[in-house]
Amino acid sequence: MLRAVHLTKQFGNLTAVDDVSFEVGKGEIFAFLGPNGAGKTTTIRMLTTMLRPTSGSLEIDGVDPEMDPEEARRKFGIVFQDPSLDGDLTAWENMELHGVFYGLDRRLRNLRGEELLRKFNLWERRSDPVKQFSGGMKRRLEIARSLLHTPPVLFLDEPTLGLDPQTRHKLWSQIQQLRRDEGTTVFLTTHYLDEADQVADRVAIIDHGTVKALGSPLELKAMTGTETLEKAFLSLTGSGIREEGADTGETMRVISRMWSKR
Repeated sequence: MLRAVHLTKQFGNLTAVDDVSFEVGKGEIFAFLGPNGAGKTTTIRMLTTMLRPTSGSLEIDGVDPEMDPEEARRKFGIVFQDPSLDGDLTAWENMELHGVFYGLDRRLRNLRGEELLRKFNLWERRSDPVKQFSGGMKRRLEIARSLLHTPPVLFLDEPTLGLDPQTRHKLWSQIQQLRRDEGTTVFLTTHYLDEADQVADRVAIIDHGTVKALGSPLELKAMTGTETLEKAFLSLTGSGIREEGADTGETMRVISRMWSKR
């Protein structure tokens, strides 16, 4: 469903992603983990057509994002770490806008919108302004909205950040049910390593732009001789504190410099 082959991204002298390869199968929950500045954000931006690779190739459900970015965008839904809902609109209006953006006809928008809002326990609140929602409700609405156009792949960037354990558990139960019902492939980033340990079928750990290990949580723990995925992660990436945003911050600074010279 997803394939990256010898993926590399350079910004001037900075190599943010260095010869990364992996495949993600249909219906798989794949966790892409790494410290700050590891290359996660740059990789996701290439996968989601926001950046072009310097070299290597990508494929999303048989589509090359470089050759046909418009079609590639129809193949995935994405939920960013930062909120993206319009708080002054109702839940239904947020869904409607997304459907219009993707060119869905009204009948399909209505059918799919009701189905998803019911699935994520939001149907009874569809007419309420989103600004009245709790953090967990907003996150569920963002996921429901991202699935409105029935994409085969769902990107989740820190989907449960700041949520309490009960809400996190409920959200993952709903995502796993969605996977069973629709065969949706989930590409996940999270700093909650216990969460990745519980929900991910396979995990890739990236650091300094390269994939250090790839396998099931059980395989990574066996490889490192550790008892938890967090300890395996630290064994592979070290325990030193990383500068916040070394990947995103430095990458965006380089991009800004490049644009200022145009």
